[in-house]
Amino acid sequence: MLKRTLTTLLLIPPVVYLIGWSPEWLFVLAVIAAVVLALREYFALCRAMGYKGFPWIAYLAGAALCVGQGLLLTVDHFALMLMLVVLLLLLIPTLAMRRSIDLKDYLAATSVTVFGVLYIGLSLSCLVPIRFGRLVFEFGWMVTGDANPPPALSLGSILALFLFLVIWAGDICAYLIGRPFGRTPFFARISPRKTWEGALAGLAGSLLAAWACAHWFLARANPRTVILLAVWIAVAGQAGDLVESAIKRGANQKDSGTLLPGHGGFLDRIDSLLFGVPALWLAITLLAFFPWLTN
Repeated sequence: MLKRTLTTLLLIPPVVYLIGWSPEWLFVLAVIAAVVLALREYFALCRAMGYKGFPWIAYLAGAALCVGQGLLLTVDHFALMLMLVVLLLLLIPTLAMRRSIDLKDYLAATSVTVFGVLYIGLSLSCLVPIRFGRLVFEFGWMVTGDANPPPALSLGSILALFLFLVIWAGDICAYLIGRPFGRTPFFARISPRKTWEGALAGLAGSLLAAWACAHWFLARANPRTVILLAVWIAVAGQAGDLVESAIKRGANQKDSGTLLPGHGGFLDRIDSLLFGVPALWLAITLLAFFPWLTN
């Protein structure tokens, strides 16, 4: 528990700086680093299950997605990002046809590589448009009337902070309540330690974090929309947690790695974000194009 707490305290300051105040180039580099670290552990789990992959192809594809998200931040270039994803889906199986791979392993190796790029690379790359994208500045539901965000934080920073706080609060409450008080299995086949008590505590923690954000940073935002967003992110985050647990269970591994003392691997710490980030991106895209959904 001490190692877990110390690791958390050491990680919070740099993560908060990246979310709130870092320049775009540094933020993109940090996301690329996160993608590479997570993919590294993902491919280790795949190897433990007997599946070969193409890590370097995945690293380059994940980095390309992050850079692409940074270069194509405007609504006008939304279709270009889709084109980049399709291009990578065509390139990955093509590049995978190298002579060193046994063709009996080709389909499995290509599949785990494509899945890793989408599961980790594409998911985390969505942090870039959330933090810096033009869509963020068109939210009538987020800041209304004459309200302005705190001068030190942009709207994108506030939205990214909202995302992380909702996920973090959910994970912390699920851990603190689920471990000592959890009795009813939530998804025993995937993760025997996860319980309904922990899941509901996690949802309650996420809603509490959303209320705090709405009170301090989004004082004139539509409260109903903020709460619905928090529920959507929290549910997606718990699904992401289960997906990573399923991968680890298939690999017969307790943790994805040992990078973070007291926490396990890096992938263990961002599993909820891998679904929470694209879930928020989908939500803000829908709200930008269909503002009547908030009425």
